Amino acid sequence: MPDQTPNAPKATTQAGSKNTSWRFSSESDQARQSLPEAFSTIPVADAGAPWFRRFLAFVGPGYMISVGYMDPGNWATDLQGGAQFGYTLLTIIVLSNLMAILLQALAARLGIATGRDLAQACRDHFPPVVNVFLWLACELAIIACDLAEVIGTAVALQLLFGLPLLGGALLSIGDALIVLMLMNRGFRYLEAFVIGLLSIIALCFAVQVFAAAPPIAGVLQGLVPSPKIITTPAMLYVAIGIIGATVMPHNLYLHSSIVQTRAYERTENGRREAIRWVTWDSTIALMLALFINAAILIVAAAAFHNTGHQNVAEIQDAYRLLSPILGLGIASTLFALALLAAGTNSTVTGTLAGQIIMEGFLRLHIPHWARRLLTRGLAIIPVAIVTVFYGGKGVGTLLVSSQVILSMQLPFAVIPLVMFVSDRRKMGNFVITPWLKGLSWLVAGIILILNIKLLYDTVIG
Repeated sequence: MPDQTPNAPKATTQAGSKNTSWRFSSESDQARQSLPEAFSTIPVADAGAPWFRRFLAFVGPGYMISVGYMDPGNWATDLQGGAQFGYTLLTIIVLSNLMAILLQALAARLGIATGRDLAQACRDHFPPVVNVFLWLACELAIIACDLAEVIGTAVALQLLFGLPLLGGALLSIGDALIVLMLMNRGFRYLEAFVIGLLSIIALCFAVQVFAAAPPIAGVLQGLVPSPKIITTPAMLYVAIGIIGATVMPHNLYLHSSIVQTRAYERTENGRREAIRWVTWDSTIALMLALFINAAILIVAAAAFHNTGHQNVAEIQDAYRLLSPILGLGIASTLFALALLAAGTNSTVTGTLAGQIIMEGFLRLHIPHWARRLLTRGLAIIPVAIVTVFYGGKGVGTLLVSSQVILSMQLPFAVIPLVMFVSDRRKMGNFVITPWLKGLSWLVAGIILILNIKLLYDTVIG
């Protein structure tokens, strides 16, 4: 089979096309597998099985990447957007979610069609100096994401159990044990754990939206794009933070890898079917993420913007005010419980993404616990410094800033991804169609322009 001959120069790629520009090394097949301990370990139903059974075999990766779209960083930007600007930024949440659906589908296509995750594809295509730069940019994104997870977990533990922020941040290091335990039991256990926590988050916010009883007309009006989003610097800053918090750069690397955990047939028909099922999986999962992100902003707008609490931008303030404003005693507890579930969930996927990126770009293998402690340690340092000198208010500002950093890293993941899936030499028969190519480059261009605008306003303004 073509995907069993990686040592042949200019060989047929795993997508089935000739004259590829991928540069192969002398590594073994196993060494080139993305996430080798889980590669092709989940069985897929036979071709004659009902479609529903075949689809269920591919359910899981989409929910794992959806975690990044509802992590504590999203909470900060969505709360701030809803409290300050009402329902206006709902359109940004919908737009960023549609971008995410497209980009994640492209990442899954790349992984299945070529047998490479995005980090491996970058290493094969770009010169070493570019790869080092892309790796550093992605590591910065992971640290920024982990920063949000540390803050979210620490704040949730403080709200639920009264732990000090610094103590909660240090305690969050222990979540590496959860990842290790679940990975040792099998990838399906990891996926089930993630889906379980997502269900808790969705249920908590469904109750809060019901209690908030937002006006339908206001919500629908928020879905209509407003020019004020571009012309108002404060609103644009939060809007770009929402995009950065929603479209996660490291999620593109993660998705291109974990879709390969399914034991689909490594043939053209097998890959084509796998691409169809994983696209449905990620699309449905990201619609759940859309509901949760929209629910956070809607609850904030209904509870704070319309009641004279527009200055609420901190998670702690939201927790303190939710129950009395909504008239539901359990609302604040549900809010904190969902926050803890979101922080724990994000840790799982962040650990996997870090491993995939390090192994893909550097071919460097280190134990999972060491990778987890390294990333978490780098994230805890700024949290500890800000907590000591500025307290809870400084931590909230740091949380929003981390999402803007994530947004600034997006082009370095999006542009290579669109380049690869648009190249027939690399993708063969799985290359994207011209209209999809145009749409993908449009999304990449929007992200790039928004980031340039943000950088200009931040530096000059």
